[in-house]
Amino acid sequence: MTYRIDFSSIAKAEADAAFLSFTEFTTAERAQLWYQGLIKAIASLQEMPRRCPIAREDAFFSQEIRQLLYGQGKQTYRILFTVLEDQPVPTVRILHIRHGAQKTIGEPEVED
Repeated sequence: MTYRIDFSSIAKAEADAAFLSFTEFTTAERAQLWYQGLIKAIASLQEMPRRCPIAREDAFFSQEIRQLLYGQGKQTYRILFTVLEDQPVPTVRILHIRHGAQKTIGEPEVED
């Protein structure tokens, strides 16, 4: 089965912000290659998106949240998505694109 990919407006903004962040410490060409790789990784979700593990955010939401890791080391990003099979066309909805070091979405704030 082939899934349609649908980006939330938040995920689009987060991808753009990550690209801009890359341009601050590398060449425009390398940042462009990184961005193209990100899009290619997301496109891979058209086939077998459930191969990706459940994200740690899953505990805080009513829908199943999965993640696809992209990048290496300090430049690892987590692509958070949900699989919608009850649509006319089965869809993978990209919810967020977050740096691996970012706090878990939905996790309560820890008070000092």
